[in-house]
Amino acid sequence: MKLQSRRVILCAVGTMAICLLGVTSARSQSANAGTAEKPQMSEQAFKNIQVLRGIPVNEFMNVMGFFSASLGMNCTDCHTADSAGNWDKYADDTQLKNTARRMVLMENLINRSDFGNIQMVTCYTCHRGFQKPDVVPSLADQYGPPPPVDPDKTEVLPNAPDSSAAAAQMLDKFVQASGGAQQWTKVTSFSGKGTYSGFDTDSQKVPAEIAAKAPNQRTVTNHLKGGDNTTTFDGREAWLAGADRPVPLIVLTGGDLDGARMDAAAAFPTNLKQAAANWHGGFPEATINKRAAQVIEGTAPGGTRVRLYFDKVTSLLVRQARFVQTRVGFIPLDVDYSDYRLVGGVKMPFRWTVTWVDGKSTTELTDIQANTTVPASKFEKPAPASSRGNGR
Repeated sequence: MKLQSRRVILCAVGTMAICLLGVTSARSQSANAGTAEKPQMSEQAFKNIQVLRGIPVNEFMNVMGFFSASLGMNCTDCHTADSAGNWDKYADDTQLKNTARRMVLMENLINRSDFGNIQMVTCYTCHRGFQKPDVVPSLADQYGPPPPVDPDKTEVLPNAPDSSAAAAQMLDKFVQASGGAQQWTKVTSFSGKGTYSGFDTDSQKVPAEIAAKAPNQRTVTNHLKGGDNTTTFDGREAWLAGADRPVPLIVLTGGDLDGARMDAAAAFPTNLKQAAANWHGGFPEATINKRAAQVIEGTAPGGTRVRLYFDKVTSLLVRQARFVQTRVGFIPLDVDYSDYRLVGGVKMPFRWTVTWVDGKSTTELTDIQANTTVPASKFEKPAPASSRGNGR
């Protein structure tokens, strides 16, 4: 990663939702119960939305992360210095925000006119992690050592045979390596506790809890100093609820909903094969944490491409990679699994690290109990309105 691009990580998840295009939280327009089933649009949740209208809040947050990763900048780079402590200040226009708006319109025009409306040109195409694109070739880059291979960018080998059967075999091997299908049927739920750390905690460890119920319900709560942040998939819908977010309840759509569904399926591996369609292999071996891994790819119900990486020796799942589509381009998201331990006769990861364009976080569990009583209330969606208000 380029030195300048590391600045992208300085913003917490909640703050990133409102960086670069200059928005601040508006008074909630979903206070009545009738709108609870529909995701809130960006122009409903925030003020001064001019270009990115008509997309759900979760996609808007992803777009902010895409901009930040593409330009190697953080929230206050495009806003004023005092905006970090005042949501209202994000609505103020700046020269960089107006430039970003023009660039989005320019990219849309190029893709529409020259590529049949296929998203071929994005911010990252030219910027590559810097505010100003390079226009002069770098001899140091040309003749220097090549950058390390990104395993997420590996592609199917030319003339690879139909590998759907091989992909199914890898999924079966993972189930067997983690305990076997028969043993997994005996695990109907589990609960765990440990710690969470990320940029929203200033890398400090805070208490974390997880609860899951077969076949596909999962909720994770991180107890931050300013309040709890919870991510939940109830078997059908998914959402983020957090005290430190500009919008306290964010209904997940698109690739984020697919991701929550895949995370829940990975909690009970016998469901992975049905969690996505068109599983196939044909990829070269990848290297994850200095170990060889075999790769398969499938398509989640919402159309999101999902890759699974299995340790070549143990057959355990070591990475899940997702490619989430946004209005301005695809963003990658990795979930790396490690520290598998026996719980109720099956192996579960006690550590996972999530890496995406909006930061990096690690959850480390110290205890998991199988077949615990998980009340249905754990998976109930909170009311969309918030007593704390939106502008702070």
